[in-house]
Amino acid sequence: MPFNLPRMTQALLIANVLGFALQYFIGDQAMLSLMLWPWADGVFDPAGSAPAFMPWQLLSYAFLHGGFMHIGFNMLALVMFGAPLEYTWGERRFLTYYLVCVVGAGLCQLLVGSYAVAQGADPYPTIGASGGVFGLLLAYGMLFPNQRVMLLFPPIPMKARTLVIVYGLFELGVGITGLQPGVAHFAHLGGMLFGWLLIRHWRGQPPFGGSNRKPKPRMRIVP
Repeated sequence: MPFNLPRMTQALLIANVLGFALQYFIGDQAMLSLMLWPWADGVFDPAGSAPAFMPWQLLSYAFLHGGFMHIGFNMLALVMFGAPLEYTWGERRFLTYYLVCVVGAGLCQLLVGSYAVAQGADPYPTIGASGGVFGLLLAYGMLFPNQRVMLLFPPIPMKARTLVIVYGLFELGVGITGLQPGVAHFAHLGGMLFGWLLIRHWRGQPPFGGSNRKPKPRMRIVP
């Protein structure tokens, strides 16, 4: 494999490319049951135009994409941020982290999409690895906060920590205002949120772990 990528990063890259290739050759209609659909009243029907939500969609949606540019940017980010994280964490922890981010992003999008359907909106599917990729971006910024990275558009260098903050605020802003429809911004935020929670759990920090503050040493006063 080129670029000497670590094994799990390679495997995720290949799985995404194969998923997109299958989607490209047999068509989106045949892949509807693998896309993430909002929760709605109805029976699962793979032949229908809008299948109901099924549990496997929380994972399968992340291996489908909306076009060459969509998968291209996601896979570039997977390689850029995933490889150094896998070298740091090891294969098992890296894969666990990525999949937690994917599922967490799917859960957040499921809540948002289901709420929209309950308010009368038409159901629509969500696809793409962006939730997992945004989780990788968050982890990269937490583990390597002072590492310099370069934006593609515009090409501005900045610290990884700054990049995470900029992207997080941007996704929150456009998600709330709806200025960029057709993009699952809350899935992106969900990937970052679940990634942040998992890293804090691994570090033994709140909300799932105890405080990381060291206890003060006991002192004995000698009269």
